[in-house]
Amino acid sequence: MALMHYPVTDKNGQVIHSAVTNLDLHDIARASRTFGVSRFYVVTPLEDQKSLAQKIIGHWVTGAGSEYNPKRQQALSLIRIADSLEDAAREIEQETGERPEIVVTDARPQARSMGYADFRSRMELGKPFILVFGTAWGMTKEFIEAADIVLDPIVGPTDYNHLSVRSAASIILDRLLGR
Repeated sequence: MALMHYPVTDKNGQVIHSAVTNLDLHDIARASRTFGVSRFYVVTPLEDQKSLAQKIIGHWVTGAGSEYNPKRQQALSLIRIADSLEDAAREIEQETGERPEIVVTDARPQARSMGYADFRSRMELGKPFILVFGTAWGMTKEFIEAADIVLDPIVGPTDYNHLSVRSAASIILDRLLGR
């Protein structure tokens, strides 16, 4: 999995760098561990944001938090920080010998989106992939168009559709990997 902090958009559609948040790191890492995700990349090219993420991770993985809450240590030890999604994909390709498919999520309907059951079947082929989530108001149109696969949006029974990325990640992981 990857959580993109750049390139993402603000509410006006402008490309921005979004801030790393403690809650996103904790909650998505815990969901990742629960559903058996092998790695959770936090993608940001900003040095101050990488430093903040490293400080949070360090506290729970090697610092005082590791003894206080070993379960949190297990979850946060899945996190890797990457400057770009390309860096994360290269790392996975070096480990597996195969380039991972880039699978993106978006709250907006996309013409070429794939349903969860179809992608779950595709996962059974055993090919590596990175499931990518966007922060702020989502990934850029160009980023989504360049992805190998776009998953269907999560849609509730109302016209309100503005889930936190933490909630969306948990729902999608359950749809793809839950029993």
